[in-house]
Amino acid sequence: MRVLLVGEAPGPRGADQSGIPFWGDRAGKIVYQALDKAGLAEVPDLAWEHWDGRTLKELGLAPELKSVALGNSFPVCPTRDGRTFSAPTDRQLRAPENLDRLQREVDRAALRCPGQLRIIALGKRAWWVFGQLAGTAEFDLHVLPHPSAQGLLQAAPNKGKGLHLVDLEQAWRERLGELLAV
Repeated sequence: MRVLLVGEAPGPRGADQSGIPFWGDRAGKIVYQALDKAGLAEVPDLAWEHWDGRTLKELGLAPELKSVALGNSFPVCPTRDGRTFSAPTDRQLRAPENLDRLQREVDRAALRCPGQLRIIALGKRAWWVFGQLAGTAEFDLHVLPHPSAQGLLQAAPNKGKGLHLVDLEQAWRERLGELLAV
């Protein structure tokens, strides 16, 4: 493994259902498209037709990853009331047990990584929490906007006004491809 891609938290309709980071999440589709194009993931053809975490799990479909690992800054799908998805709070992200978990994940990845580990955080909050780690494993940290429509539009010039989402997604896939080419 050379690269660790990390998001913020499992999505309620994707990774929370499939148990695999980004697998079945709407935003995860462009992640896996980029990984597939870079030769770092093999995605079963049937998965593209049934892109929903629960369905992918029921069909027994999973990606095969090569030289890349995927994870999240927070390990579970956070909710406001036990039902409604919400982003993890700063308090949850910087909780000692969460930072310890992340540090262990980075240390494991660094041991398997020939040379310096590259971490690509998908979203500013994922980037921020990895900046909080003070462990011994060195890593090269990069940030990309979260691949959700909201994340891409917020990161775009003029908040995406006048731009097409499909163009923002394509530019994002290309940038991820550049960062994966280590």
